[in-house]
Amino acid sequence: MTQTTLIRRVPGHRPRLLDLFCCQGGAASGYAAAGFDVTGVDINPQPRYPFRFVQGDAVEYVREHGAEFDFIHASPPCQRYSRAQKIQRRDHPDLIAPTRAALAATGRPWVIENVEEAAAELRDPVVLCAAAFGMRTYRHRLFETGGGFTFASPLHPAHRAPLTKMGRPRAAGHFAHYVGNFSGVQEARIDLRVPWMNRDGIRECIPPAYTQWIATAFRASRMEVAA
Repeated sequence: MTQTTLIRRVPGHRPRLLDLFCCQGGAASGYAAAGFDVTGVDINPQPRYPFRFVQGDAVEYVREHGAEFDFIHASPPCQRYSRAQKIQRRDHPDLIAPTRAALAATGRPWVIENVEEAAAELRDPVVLCAAAFGMRTYRHRLFETGGGFTFASPLHPAHRAPLTKMGRPRAAGHFAHYVGNFSGVQEARIDLRVPWMNRDGIRECIPPAYTQWIATAFRASRMEVAA
């Protein structure tokens, strides 16, 4: 049975966050801004990751060490669900189901993040939109919650600004489309608030504002007790 996680208010204590499939650290940066001590795990080297990093299999790592953390974030690769990969007839494994099973076994609160095309694989996900956080793009991401944790999204604004076509510089009055071989890396760094990332990282990253919102909701939902 899942137990409520207590965050102790003691000098120097920071809740521990496990960031699975971490890539270049967009999600991690939001949790860190909310006061979490972050550890990232990815199967590939991530020299741009700005926090503690472990190279290894994310599902295996959470099975072995997940219970050591206060909260767990997982972003299984989205390629299986992306339209581009389906058009190119490329096959990718389903990592959402095994990730969910491993997370549930930890007894810790968690979120699984993925793209809109993965909606059928996620359970009652919450949608976050970049426009709700003041960015000039939409970038919808879905978040399934578990381990006794849930959160509400901010008000989702109407999509009134046109979206510049993929690969073109953002037109005046338009929102940008930071996917593929997009134009305007520096603008994207500023807009998404990820100044350390390259184009590869930006294409798939979660804006830190999303996870700062989630982390703040998590901390507010947990009873804080003295040591």
